[in-house]
Amino acid sequence: MQHRVILTVDLPTLASNYRAVRTIVAPCAVMPVLKANAYGLGVGPIAHALVAAGAPRIAVAEPFEALALAEAGVPIQILSGILPDEIAPMIEAGVTLPLVSVSSAKAISETARRLGRTAVCHVALDTGMGRAGFLWQDAPAALRTLVSFPHLAIEGLFTHFPLAYEGASAFTREQLRRFRLVLDAAHALGLRLKWIHAANSDAINNAPEACAPPFNLVRCGINLHGAFDAAGSLRVPLRPVLTMTTRLAQIRDLPAGTPIGYGHTYRTRRPMREGTVCAGYADGLPLALSNRGSVLVRGVAVPIVGRLSMDYLTVNLDDVPEARVGDVVTLLGRDGDAEIPVQDWANLKGTHAYDIICSIGSRVAREYRG
Repeated sequence: MQHRVILTVDLPTLASNYRAVRTIVAPCAVMPVLKANAYGLGVGPIAHALVAAGAPRIAVAEPFEALALAEAGVPIQILSGILPDEIAPMIEAGVTLPLVSVSSAKAISETARRLGRTAVCHVALDTGMGRAGFLWQDAPAALRTLVSFPHLAIEGLFTHFPLAYEGASAFTREQLRRFRLVLDAAHALGLRLKWIHAANSDAINNAPEACAPPFNLVRCGINLHGAFDAAGSLRVPLRPVLTMTTRLAQIRDLPAGTPIGYGHTYRTRRPMREGTVCAGYADGLPLALSNRGSVLVRGVAVPIVGRLSMDYLTVNLDDVPEARVGDVVTLLGRDGDAEIPVQDWANLKGTHAYDIICSIGSRVAREYRG
């Protein structure tokens, strides 16, 4: 017996995407961002594949994600803030910590002293994201205080772009100007920073200035999975790594006028061959696919009819008369010459690829090719 819904991650393609990004941004290094269990895809196999492909370090969002990668063999870095009770275990685990305020930096230094350790840190700079870190105009003064804390090893400075999908917009250029002012102040204080980074996946594709000196590191998340924010452009040749499949549970011949699904949002206009598919919104399929999306059966795109339910959806099989119960149904990915990319779901839902990938349900089995 196998799982009804299976998400297959193509690890060789993942590694190929990593190398493609690295080629585009060279000589910058590429740090994969594997937060939220690698966007829900399974962080262990993905981290292993990326480290084998040459990733020098990995970024996450919070401590338990960092601990899950303790055996990865490369430095693990938390990008967001750190809470007081998280400081000691993260220092003991050797995790690179963010400095987001003078008070948190002081707490990290004092905890490191108590443990007889030195905490490796990157200074988080808010140049316009409005979310966390030192406000750029306050940062030069704050840096003078940070360098006085004896148990901090400040090896990096970074910021984040909220509008990088717009390319080198006026606001993104202003963020770069602000960052360079703070970087100059850091150098004036004698800080010799090993890592200087700003570019995320959007900036890698749309703001190449953030992938050139003085920057020597970029952060890449969604691009590794072969997806990108459709609001911007794509300059890295990427291939999708995901295939999501299920099976046909039942096939019936319905007369004209038959209502289908909750709310009776669809009614057959003529006799129709209906297929019941073992997948629903509990598996991560957007409700917006109802009466609008399609799936692939034997390499043919067949329309979804009626409203998705939690565990099932229904399709019109008139164009695939040879379909049989138990046939594989491709929800995402390629079957023959036909393909359903993640972005199709994102467009129908009115969202972006991040949301789609992170929403794939916990009962969906994750499998790995290669």
